[in-house]
Amino acid sequence: MLMDYSIAGISVVIFSPILFILFAVASYDTGFPGIFVQKRIGRKAIPFNIYKFRTIHSITLQKSGIGIWLRKSKLDELPQLFNILKGDMSLIGPRPDIPGYYDQLKGEDRLVLKLKPGIISEAGIKYRNEDQLLQQHPNPIQFNDEELFPDKVKMNLQYYYQLSFKTDISVLLKAFSVFKF
Repeated sequence: MLMDYSIAGISVVIFSPILFILFAVASYDTGFPGIFVQKRIGRKAIPFNIYKFRTIHSITLQKSGIGIWLRKSKLDELPQLFNILKGDMSLIGPRPDIPGYYDQLKGEDRLVLKLKPGIISEAGIKYRNEDQLLQQHPNPIQFNDEELFPDKVKMNLQYYYQLSFKTDISVLLKAFSVFKF
């Protein structure tokens, strides 16, 4: 926990010029403010507001060219450093989802809710191209509900049972080897 606050705090200070530039670009490209706020389910199924750079134009509701790049590079998620500083999130942990998913888990699957949601996770790495996967299916909601989400829960349970500093380092190294900026 102290490590999360330290890394997030140092990152905000170091990357503040980049955060400011991305905020300005997102605001210009998609409408002011360039921050997107959405309810997500956190630890103990408690909702919280997650922050991202806006990638969809506020009037046309279309993904912008810069927004597509922000999503692909995952730079749209940099504002989640502030979620870490607020105590809502961790650096490593299950990606938080919208209401209607994690808060509806039953039985052993609810153990995932003991974990603080994270910016980086094994499931997030595996499904880093989730938007593309969903677009390829005639019924994306059904595909998510029957295939993707259950697999994410399974992976997050595995993380829960293997929770350790070594596991977190492994996930972090995997993320750095996969994501290209």
